[in-house]
Amino acid sequence: MKLDASQPLEYRTEENQLKILGFWIFLGAEIVLFATLFTVYFVLENGTGNGPTGKDIFQISGVLWETFILLSSSFTIGIAIHAMRMGMKKAMMTMMTITLLLGLAFLGIEIYEFFHYVHAGAAITTSGFTSALLTLLGTHGAHVTFGLFWGLAILLQVKKHGLNTHTANKSFIFSLYWHFLDVVWIFIFSFVYLKGLM
Repeated sequence: MKLDASQPLEYRTEENQLKILGFWIFLGAEIVLFATLFTVYFVLENGTGNGPTGKDIFQISGVLWETFILLSSSFTIGIAIHAMRMGMKKAMMTMMTITLLLGLAFLGIEIYEFFHYVHAGAAITTSGFTSALLTLLGTHGAHVTFGLFWGLAILLQVKKHGLNTHTANKSFIFSLYWHFLDVVWIFIFSFVYLKGLM
């Protein structure tokens, strides 16, 4: 295994570089998944039948909090990776922990939001609109949930093994995943919530 000290820690081996490339390819498949979900939503967004519309159920305050929390977590994961590259294990772990706590807070608001929707008569079987909406939001929420467990596993590995080419590579790939979820949320915020409130 040849190390290239001129590269950031997560890129120093050829294997690590290939893993990062492979993950970018995986994110391409995720883009296709979410593009499909958005397309279904846009086709069905006016199919409300006798059910509620976006104006009836969307709560802008909760959505703004979700957006602020998730964008803040994108900032903290960026700081965690910067700290990792500087060899600052404690700072890296602290910022990654904050990232995961923000992700947990986001998920808590989203779960509350789902209860609100169902209470307002917007169940997954109510209409085409609610079905597409809850599938899109649920898929994003499931990705965040997976990310929380994945990030926790990486934190435990960094705590046990320290910062090395393996843990740095895993942490960097996780950060790509987390940033991707934030980008998807920006699209949800802009084209689902804001559009639905107009």
